[in-house]
Amino acid sequence: MAHPHSPETAGHALPAGPSSPGQGTLIGTLVHLWPYIWPSDRFDLKMRVIWSFVFLLLAKLATLSVPFTFKWATDALTGKGSAPVFTSDWLVWLVASPLIMTASYGGMRVLMAVLTQFRDGIFARVAMHAVRKLAYITFVHMHELSLRFHLERKTGGLTRVLERGRDGIETIVRMVILQLIPTIVEVSLLMGVLLWQFDWRYVLATLCMVAVYMYYTYVATEWRIGIRRKMNDSDTDANTKAIDSLLNYETVKYFGAEEREATRYDRSMGRYEEASVNAYTSLAVLNAGQAVIFTLGLTATMLMCAYGVRQGHNTVGDFVMINSMMIQLYQPLNFMGALYREIKQAIIDIEKMFGVLGRPPEIKDAPDAKPLVVTAGSVRFENVRFAYEPERPILKGLSFEVPAGKTVAIVGPSGAGKSTLSRLLFRLYDVSSGHILIDGQDIRKVTQASLRDNIGMVPQDTVLFNDTIRYNIRYGRWDATDAEVEQAAQLARIDTLIRMAPMGYETQVGERGLKLSGGEKQRVAIARTVLKAPPILVLDEATSALDSHTEHEIQEALDRVSENRTSLVIAHRLSTVVAADEIIVLDQGRIVERGTHAALLARGGLYASMWNRQREAEAAREKLAQIDDESDAANRAPPIDDTIATAAE
Repeated sequence: MAHPHSPETAGHALPAGPSSPGQGTLIGTLVHLWPYIWPSDRFDLKMRVIWSFVFLLLAKLATLSVPFTFKWATDALTGKGSAPVFTSDWLVWLVASPLIMTASYGGMRVLMAVLTQFRDGIFARVAMHAVRKLAYITFVHMHELSLRFHLERKTGGLTRVLERGRDGIETIVRMVILQLIPTIVEVSLLMGVLLWQFDWRYVLATLCMVAVYMYYTYVATEWRIGIRRKMNDSDTDANTKAIDSLLNYETVKYFGAEEREATRYDRSMGRYEEASVNAYTSLAVLNAGQAVIFTLGLTATMLMCAYGVRQGHNTVGDFVMINSMMIQLYQPLNFMGALYREIKQAIIDIEKMFGVLGRPPEIKDAPDAKPLVVTAGSVRFENVRFAYEPERPILKGLSFEVPAGKTVAIVGPSGAGKSTLSRLLFRLYDVSSGHILIDGQDIRKVTQASLRDNIGMVPQDTVLFNDTIRYNIRYGRWDATDAEVEQAAQLARIDTLIRMAPMGYETQVGERGLKLSGGEKQRVAIARTVLKAPPILVLDEATSALDSHTEHEIQEALDRVSENRTSLVIAHRLSTVVAADEIIVLDQGRIVERGTHAALLARGGLYASMWNRQREAEAAREKLAQIDDESDAANRAPPIDDTIATAAE
């Protein structure tokens, strides 16, 4: 869902992103990019495109005039040649003046450079707007994809796909508009000038050189594409391993695995090193071949002109002009080679990005979806079946209700399907069959935004944004005032702890909230949910990772939050759900028991067995703690010499 304050989206529908261009062709890529280069709702950007083409044409005309001024200056210095194209005497006089022509040569080169830079400056906003828009669409689309997609991907690899795709889009937009089109215009005009000033043989020699040059560039670049892919894959693999290792910094330290992680990373970098060396070597081969082909074409045209000078058909100025034109042709030709390489590489880089954009969201709003209207807040599961993989069913026909304002707890052994229920309620996945109803409304027939607006979640593992405590609490309701944020923190019993910190609510929590303890992160999560104030609350093992003392404090905060709300509590520690209105016991995807705490204990079934095991484990922990306390007391006893001295006195 797009944030209401996101750039250029307020009040406008989000444009559809480009789908995958299949084989990754330049034409297909340009077709998808054109709406962002020529946006229908941005007249100012359209005018920038038009002015860019105007300056492009003027720059190329100035470029073509440079060899002419060079020729006329040379002929004027040698005292030969004339300007038969001019009929005016004063124009002939100007062309015959070596000083004026030399100054004109310099002036035209300056004009050419200035016009080219004007074109680039004007078009820069168009290019970067396209990059920004597509990067934004891709980012939003990634959030629209299902949890299944994100669990299958590695975060480091996915961010690299976005980063390289964004850079690839910028390369294609800028290269095609600022290099490819100008090069085609310049080469075409140069061919016309060669035919006009010389004859067809010069055009034929130049065209043959260009054809061979481009064919060689194509073949060599296609060879380099495979090398580039290997280099990108190695780069992604190394980056993923680095991020994965750094995110698990504490785990690496716990097991003394620094050397193992470094070796693993170095192995990936070794593959990247080998692929990079091959890439640079192949680039050297490509550049050398291009230089040889161009030099042969340049030499052929100059030999023809030199022969013409000896025969009296051409002047020295013509010889200088053909050299200047061919050297001038080398730059766009060299750009054509680089252009082809860069575009092909950019297409490779954005293939995966387009693949992500082309992947349809697994969870979508129905065409006739309406906002969820919560009147009481009752939640009902009707014969719900679900499987992450068809051959491995998780839920097998669950039916139960969480009455409005009541608390229903879901317990059971690991793998029974408890957490799957919260994911289905949030529509992170859709049920395979059956229905989930809120106040009688099937959640698949309401909008996802309205569904999630009405449900609050306190998860087992609270992951915070690397920002301030205030930012993380305000995430529950973005338009909340500072006073409301602080009031939510007070209800979650974390306000005092926050104010004890030097920076208070502006304290940075670190990557994934690692600067806070588990209890502090849980309190932030509770405050965030309090601020959201949803009518329906889901507590997914919210205290299972905490110590007994912290669990008691957090449980009190959760009880306050749950008052007068429909609450679905997924619990590992049974002591946290004793007061629930109903306890549902799951085992292997089915409801095996249900009732109050007392009734389930009296039945002596699975719940009673789980309760007894947990009580025995807690008793054992308390006994160990008591032994530790006695041991600490013994260690604090006075030294034996002091005891003897005291007794003697």
